[in-house]
Amino acid sequence: MKRIGFILLLFTSSVGFAQKYAVKTNLAYWATTTLNIGGEIALAPRMTLDMTANYNPFHFRGNKKIMHWAVQPEWRYWTCRRFMGHFIGVHAHGGKYNGGLKKYRYDGWGVGGGFSYGYQWIIGKHWNLETELGIGYAYLKYDKYLRNRCGRFIDTGHRNYWGPTKLSISFIFLKAGRNEKNDRNIIGMLMHIVAGERCETD
Repeated sequence: MKRIGFILLLFTSSVGFAQKYAVKTNLAYWATTTLNIGGEIALAPRMTLDMTANYNPFHFRGNKKIMHWAVQPEWRYWTCRRFMGHFIGVHAHGGKYNGGLKKYRYDGWGVGGGFSYGYQWIIGKHWNLETELGIGYAYLKYDKYLRNRCGRFIDTGHRNYWGPTKLSISFIFLKAGRNEKNDRNIIGMLMHIVAGERCETD
């Protein structure tokens, strides 16, 4: 029984440790009609570099819109192993926006950064589920207009924003960086352990 427990531990650990690349998409952004894609690469057993890109080109009734594009790189440190369990991150962000949902429309750009905490669950051999929340700062520079079509220019301003800067509920596809020979070596080792367990129980 001890060997069976060891096999399960080795298998789940090797799944997380072997992954080197990830492609992801954030469901929370899709809920706001924002197209998005992300990628993540391994830097070390407990470190990864994450990059996401968002784009929203859509108009809604009454000239309402949240048009924007943005990029957000993030360095992550994992408390156990990469692509599984808890992680903390340091991120930067930048982009341009043109939108408004109430009386005014804001056309401008923003840059900033922040800190985040997240967690990933292994849900399949090549699939993970991730949640993440980040807080930080953004400097926002904008021109202000009335929201109606061809709305009158009001003034130019800026804002120092402090608050949530990242929210993620993401599906992730992972790809291992090992070659087939290493894969066969691990499988062979697992089969050898299983065979030993069977011999002892006979």
